[in-house]
Amino acid sequence: MAQTVNVNFKLDADVKKSMEQACSDMGLSMSAAFTIFAKKVGRERRIPFEVSADPFYSAENIAELERRVANVKNGTSTLKEHDLIEVQD
Repeated sequence: MAQTVNVNFKLDADVKKSMEQACSDMGLSMSAAFTIFAKKVGRERRIPFEVSADPFYSAENIAELERRVANVKNGTSTLKEHDLIEVQD
């Protein structure tokens, strides 16, 4: 059997709790889940799932949101309530 080593890293407490629950539901420990992940990355030389940025957090969108908030604060824009539009399938 290969020698095992300890790997330490930090996770947000809520992320850890959520992962522990998901692993438990699958009958896995977090250690087993990370081992599966590490083996797959090592074998395939890639992250085994799509990693992408949420466009909501793009620099352009954040700048636009900040501009709109500034306009509301300085009185050049106002907020209005409106009915939601329901999308038909």
